Amino acid sequence: MEKAMRDFFLFLSKNRGMTKLAKRYGLRFGAKRFVAGETIDFAAEAIKDLNDQGLAVTIDYLGEFVDNEKEANEMADNCLIAIEEIGKRGLNSQLSLKLTSMGLDLNENVVMNNMRRILDKAQEHNVFITIDMEDYERCGKTIEIFKKLKREYDNIGTVIQAYLYRTEQDIRELNEYQPNLRLVKGAYKESPDVAFLEKKNVDENYKNIIRMHLENGNYTAIATHDDAIIEYTKQLVKEYNIPYNQFEFQMLFGIRNERQLELAAEGYKMRVYVPYGTDWYGYFMRRLAERPANVAFVLKGMFK
Repeated sequence: MEKAMRDFFLFLSKNRGMTKLAKRYGLRFGAKRFVAGETIDFAAEAIKDLNDQGLAVTIDYLGEFVDNEKEANEMADNCLIAIEEIGKRGLNSQLSLKLTSMGLDLNENVVMNNMRRILDKAQEHNVFITIDMEDYERCGKTIEIFKKLKREYDNIGTVIQAYLYRTEQDIRELNEYQPNLRLVKGAYKESPDVAFLEKKNVDENYKNIIRMHLENGNYTAIATHDDAIIEYTKQLVKEYNIPYNQFEFQMLFGIRNERQLELAAEGYKMRVYVPYGTDWYGYFMRRLAERPANVAFVLKGMFK
């Protein structure tokens, strides 16, 4: 049943018609738990609240299914506004974005021009930019663009997904760039030809790439809500004398808030991924797919 529900919500996450409806009707049916709001002002308030609790943040102006250059440029413009707000308000926040929202599916010139605009502005305000990873079809393109931009900018990182077979090799090849990587399990529905389907195999590979990246001496963001992975990382850090300033934990806004505060209180850097914007539907569906408890929360909210 759990797998069927996951597949169902992942299927819904790619539905363009539902995406348009969601934009029209706004944040409803429990989405506010996982999305800070529709504007940068709402996001800035959420960031400040989290910062006051000792938590770092990365924000994401949500957007998928960009169909033309004008839309891609508008998405980039919103990222520029967010960066300026972070700098102006003195917030402890980075910025995350998807290359598809910058024009990845259109042509490379569009996405590179938008990324350079964003990275230049981010350098002005000392804001770090993370390129989120998307589905397998776009994984290779994303990594190649990251490599090109990393040769020009220091304030950029990307995301690597543990459920893909290619991931261990990607970690090896990226090492020469001394990259800042966010390591995740992965949240897209993929073919067994390219990805591990069994949780135990994903978890094993996740532990493997955490160890590899930390041993390589590179900055590592461990993005997980899984206590077993968190404890594994703590033991690994202790065993290999990894300094606390070489890694951080990351969790999603609205999920395991108490655990986030516990980790911060223990002295670990804890960063919260805070999405905002009108194009929240795809992100929301993937959060429902990840944990049955999220579905129960939303159904409870709907009946209320």
